[in-house]
Amino acid sequence: MKKLAIIALAILSFSCKKESQESFGNETPAVTEEKELTPEELGKVIFEGKGNCISCHQIESKTIGPSTQEIAKIYKEKNGNIVTFLKGESDAIVDPSQFVLMQANLTLTKTFSDKELQGLEAYINSSLKQ
Repeated sequence: MKKLAIIALAILSFSCKKESQESFGNETPAVTEEKELTPEELGKVIFEGKGNCISCHQIESKTIGPSTQEIAKIYKEKNGNIVTFLKGESDAIVDPSQFVLMQANLTLTKTFSDKELQGLEAYINSSLKQ
């Protein structure tokens, strides 16, 4: 009887081990690598989401703030740096009279990483291509 119990336990333990090894090796990974976003794509995500820039800025038309096309054009003409402005390290050059409205947003953009700010700049500059 003891031999039968030992044999049953051995068979059971080997069969469980084999089953778990097989399923482990054959499973499709649940987590897939995320695609690395281009700076422009990252900027668009931030512009429309986390940064909430879209609430005041549109691509082609002035709403509360200037359009991204106007921003990109003026920064290009004046050799300005959008990133330094968003960090709060330079003055507004597009529409200084509206700067008071933008100050609350600068509190948010100052918390963004350099990569995020460069993405925003790339996205804004891409509006000139449209």
